[in-house]
Amino acid sequence: MTEQHLWRPTRRRLTGTLLAALAPVAACSLALGGLTTWVGAGKAGSPARITVSNGRVFLPYGDSTDTAALFDLANVGGADDRLVNVTSTATHGRITLSGHRMLDGRTAYKVDVTSAGVPAGGVLSMSPRGVDVTLRAGAGWQAGDLVPFTLHFERSAPVETTAVVIRPSGGGR
Repeated sequence: MTEQHLWRPTRRRLTGTLLAALAPVAACSLALGGLTTWVGAGKAGSPARITVSNGRVFLPYGDSTDTAALFDLANVGGADDRLVNVTSTATHGRITLSGHRMLDGRTAYKVDVTSAGVPAGGVLSMSPRGVDVTLRAGAGWQAGDLVPFTLHFERSAPVETTAVVIRPSGGGR
């Protein structure tokens, strides 16, 4: 007759099994709690939603026709987005996104940038010292004129807006 060995749980085996099962349960619980918080905050599945306000274009001075346009972009959605292009039927030549870099002292220089981030729940306020839109002004622009623009984003639909022509001393930030 052969002796049959029955498996018997020991305290050590039970403790090892319990610890092995506890790690994935804890990880799943933590992930579920984070997702529940995210959904409760209204961010789940919420795409970027861009609104544009406070559009202004500086009136060029002297013989120059080069100028800058500035906008305030708010993203009330739950995903980041990027401004990638700006177009207008009322300007001449190429329109670019520009950034300004400071050199030592009070000197700055302009660099073209390929895009500007608009964070989820955040704001991008363009300024002469940060990101702006560089363009060539249309003929005969005067303070108070409205200039149409279309802002193109990486993820969101294009946004059509207008910017008012202002004198640089009266509207820069």
